[in-house]
Amino acid sequence: MWRRIFAIVVKELRQLSRDRMTFGMIVMIPLVQLMLFGYAINTDARHLPAGLVNLSDSAYSRALVQAVDATQVVDFQQRYVSVVEAEAAITRGEVKAVLYLPADFDERLVRHPAFSGQAYLAQPIGQWLVDGSDTVVAATIRSLRQMPLDEVAGRVSKSSTPSFEVVQYFNPEQRSVVNIVPGLLGVILTMTMVMFTSAAIVREREQGNMEFLITTPVRPLELMLGKIVPYVLVGFVQVIIILSAGHVLFDVPIRGGLDSIALAAMLFICASLTLGLVISTIAKNQLQSMQMTIFILLPSILLSGFMFPYEAMPIAAQWIAEALPATHFIRMSRAIVLRDAQVMDLQFDALWLIGFTCIGLLIASLRFVKRLD
Repeated sequence: MWRRIFAIVVKELRQLSRDRMTFGMIVMIPLVQLMLFGYAINTDARHLPAGLVNLSDSAYSRALVQAVDATQVVDFQQRYVSVVEAEAAITRGEVKAVLYLPADFDERLVRHPAFSGQAYLAQPIGQWLVDGSDTVVAATIRSLRQMPLDEVAGRVSKSSTPSFEVVQYFNPEQRSVVNIVPGLLGVILTMTMVMFTSAAIVREREQGNMEFLITTPVRPLELMLGKIVPYVLVGFVQVIIILSAGHVLFDVPIRGGLDSIALAAMLFICASLTLGLVISTIAKNQLQSMQMTIFILLPSILLSGFMFPYEAMPIAAQWIAEALPATHFIRMSRAIVLRDAQVMDLQFDALWLIGFTCIGLLIASLRFVKRLD
């Protein structure tokens, strides 16, 4: 009995060593997980893109901006002339927060306890306008609320009076579910759409239907489009279920227009389906297609900004994240659903998904050859 078991073990090990795809997954999945969690994943948000509305433009206000910039919590990338322009930039997702310094900044600063030592004169010297839909980012900006003014005041102050007032847009209650539900759209659609189509071609081969496809006048591009269309409807059903359940069960607001949500979902569904088709033309069987799907799914969940702030990741991890369709759709879905943004406000992400779909269809069509070998 032990000899027969040993023979089976040897046979399985030899078969596993010849399956390069499975062997690669055995090695790569632990390495990728280790690199993601050890290097790329970071909940301590730093260098958040921020804007500035400085109506005072005095020496004190410039010194304060330099002091805030030195904390490395935010990077001032844009300057705006009004609060309205700054709010529009937050809605479009250009910046995560805006520091507003009023015209009477110097007067407020002189009356602040850090200068005057009189607590009863306390008044915030400025405001932080924050995209509150991301709870981690909002919490990070709130840490600047008690920022000491020692460098600006020129002396050490132990005042506990808040330096800034924080205004949180879109999610003032700071409920994490408000941020999770729109992001969950991207994760679930990635999981199901890529999984469905990643086995599309190999399933035809394993079920013996490839002979029928070869004898038909169907062209490779026509076959790829025919494989995609039915699952587009499935994707829209999932979008409706997730948003409806999130709104009814968790009171998640849907501020954006349904046309913008539908267009963004269409772009992402098509991109995910074409990614699955490319995997299907590479895999030799359904097991390999499932393994490759998992290999794509893990970075899509961890690097897309669904669980961890995109801005907190290193630059190299952000480059990888930008190559994933889920990153662009999660960015679009949160902007449309929570901030009432329009697709035209998110042109970069929309054009990227369109380009990914076209290139993916081209690659899948070129790789599919109507031959049994």
